[in-house]
Amino acid sequence: MSLDGALSVATGGLRLLDRQMARAADDIANAGTAGHTRKSQAGLAQTVAGAGNGVRAQAITRDVDLAVQAAQQRAGGDVAAATLRERLLGGVEAAHGSPENGESLGGLLGGLQAAFIDLREQPADAVRRGAVVEAAGQLAARLNGVSDAIGTARQGAQDALRAEVVAVNAGLSEVATLNRDIAREHAAGRSTAGLEDQRDLAIGGLAQSFDLSVIRAANGEVTLVARGGVVLPLVPGSAPFSLEDATVGSGAYHGGAGTLPGVMLGGRDVTRQLAGGRMGAAVALRDATLPRMQAEADLAASQLAHRLDQQGLRLFTDAAGTVPDPTQPYAGSSMIGFAGAIRVNPAVAADTALLRDGTQAVAGAPAGPTAFTPNPPGGPAGFATLLDRVLDFSFGGEQAAGVAQPGFATGGLGPDGTLASPLSGLRTLGDYGAALVAEQTGARAAATEALARAGSLESLLAGRFAERSGVDVDAEVAAMVQLQTAYGVNARVISTIQAMWDALFSAVR
Repeated sequence: MSLDGALSVATGGLRLLDRQMARAADDIANAGTAGHTRKSQAGLAQTVAGAGNGVRAQAITRDVDLAVQAAQQRAGGDVAAATLRERLLGGVEAAHGSPENGESLGGLLGGLQAAFIDLREQPADAVRRGAVVEAAGQLAARLNGVSDAIGTARQGAQDALRAEVVAVNAGLSEVATLNRDIAREHAAGRSTAGLEDQRDLAIGGLAQSFDLSVIRAANGEVTLVARGGVVLPLVPGSAPFSLEDATVGSGAYHGGAGTLPGVMLGGRDVTRQLAGGRMGAAVALRDATLPRMQAEADLAASQLAHRLDQQGLRLFTDAAGTVPDPTQPYAGSSMIGFAGAIRVNPAVAADTALLRDGTQAVAGAPAGPTAFTPNPPGGPAGFATLLDRVLDFSFGGEQAAGVAQPGFATGGLGPDGTLASPLSGLRTLGDYGAALVAEQTGARAAATEALARAGSLESLLAGRFAERSGVDVDAEVAAMVQLQTAYGVNARVISTIQAMWDALFSAVR
């Protein structure tokens, strides 16, 4: 090999080593940067007529375990979904009060029953009648608070869904821009490793909004598909998704004749196709979980008012003085939102003697309560007929001796009648109230447990991904030492060639 050839080979080696050292330094500097993966830059040996002719630096590449990355992104979506559920359901749990202190619906129902038992001992005692009214007011206030908390959570789910639409549009635009840049760099034969890191980070953000799959093309571009089969449009600067703002009421629902808006994509409603992540959690909360909880609270309030009213005591009504009929279908009935409207009958609050005497007569029916006639003005001060009916039947499992209570509806719930409750087989107000509290407060605990599981899995997968594709600073420093040694060797080669040239020139002179 000529001296010129040897110098060219050595210089090419120095250029490769220089780039490899710069690449190692960049990895070390970005070891803590979100989304950065370990890079490598290989050299390609060049030959001429079968003889070595130096080395040429190849494009920087990355070694990413795509399966682990996809699993980690999916786990991140599960964490995001559980976090949203935990936050919104936490307000409902708080509104139920503390069961151990008797502040929940079950405890307050028991307190109202105990106040009636106390009044039964002395029906003429005004203080004991006042205690019944107070207990009834506390129970109505608790139902109002639970209903308000459910409504607040539903509105929070709607608002979260709107926020996710904005975030998804921004994320899709970012992925689209990076797609374009990667394809351009790939066509020019330049490295796309850094751009791919940025794109993966953006895709990870989208995966927190809903489950998606990534399809990779040979030119470096990707196609994103939501779990429901929706191909996500990738156009820089576009906003393909939309969702109208809305105020969520207890009777509002999505779909059919409902008033709640859906997530739109190109004029098509894709609300139910965007599963997983915060979007999937927000949709499920807004359209299923929370409406079901509202229906359960409404049933509890309606059955409470109705069972007392059946026996001759209209203790609870709404502002219009109405007592819903829980034997009718829930959808479209006056039961919707009754938990938020229930209050103590102002007539009873003004004249507590009605607790003893009764507010109205009951005609009686073979398949319902027996007939009842209120205590007339001037009647016996110890009149206990109504109080016995209330204690035996309103709080019991029968409407009359041998006639079972109709029970609590489990199907046909929600404003559109499409939801079902797991609270089945319950007959008494106390049993239903206790089960309702356990089920609704347990939803938050379930979300917290799901968050812990998803968080542990995400941490495990993040560790595996970092081990496989992350930057190992110690390994990079060791590699730099090796590169520095090789750089010194190449430099000595060039120095030797230079000395040989100098000697050759001296001989010529």
